[in-house]
Amino acid sequence: MVRYRTDTRTRTVEKAARIIFSLCAFTAVAAVFSITIYMIANGVPAVLQAGWKEILFSSVWQPAAQEPSFGILYVILTSVVGTFLAVLLGVPIGLFTAVFLAEAAPGWLAAVIRPAVELLAGIPSVIYGVLGMMILNPFMYRLEQRIFADSWTHQFTGGANLLSAVIVLAVMILPTVISISEAALRAVPPELKASSLALGASPVETIFQVTIPAARSGILAAVVLGVGRAVGEAMAISLVSGNAVNLPLPFCSVRFLTTAIVSEMGYAGGLHRQVLFTIGLVLFVFIMMINGILSSILKGEKRQ
Repeated sequence: MVRYRTDTRTRTVEKAARIIFSLCAFTAVAAVFSITIYMIANGVPAVLQAGWKEILFSSVWQPAAQEPSFGILYVILTSVVGTFLAVLLGVPIGLFTAVFLAEAAPGWLAAVIRPAVELLAGIPSVIYGVLGMMILNPFMYRLEQRIFADSWTHQFTGGANLLSAVIVLAVMILPTVISISEAALRAVPPELKASSLALGASPVETIFQVTIPAARSGILAAVVLGVGRAVGEAMAISLVSGNAVNLPLPFCSVRFLTTAIVSEMGYAGGLHRQVLFTIGLVLFVFIMMINGILSSILKGEKRQ
């Protein structure tokens, strides 16, 4: 009798847990679906009114002009170039730091570095922006003055340029890349490393030819999350990039997709406001494309 009551209670708990988990999953899917519908509903009308060629392929952004222009080509290029350069700079540094923590660092040193990495992850983005504005931008301005000292055409930015934004983004993605990559490296079976060493490979050869390839799925997952952090950042970038619509050159003030929305949504109205929603839709599609491509790469790695 007692056993029957226990079995009944267990089945009831399992059924309740299944319902709760299903509701949570449904809520997550419904949230994504609702965001998608909302962005399409608010972003498409501007495309129909102004024309997708005018918005996506024009480089002139003058929403307050007598004849307004809403070209976001340079803004899109800035987000693509800036994210690519930030990942290109931040991922190798983060990966090598993770390798050092997982494979080479003494225990006392790893115990110091890991909390520092976790602290980087917890710092608000606006702090990164303020530090970049106070420390990085003046340095970049001095560098800019030396490089373009004899130029009569260069428009000086005070150090608020694409290069400053890329460096800040690279620093911001480091905690994600380091933590996830280190976890992936530590998950590699020790038998693989022992076999490599037994065959005569040096520790460095073992790291680069055995450990890192074995952990590449986790490392790619770190890159996916790092790209998501870089693409979606707004506050820090708005403080260090100059927030001007220009071709994404290293020493030019630039505007990212996120900062375009943040800087003008507060006062925009009419078609201008609708175009800002279109920018949000472009950003949404951009992030979904990146996640889809990297997820397919991850699935390919798992099948291998």
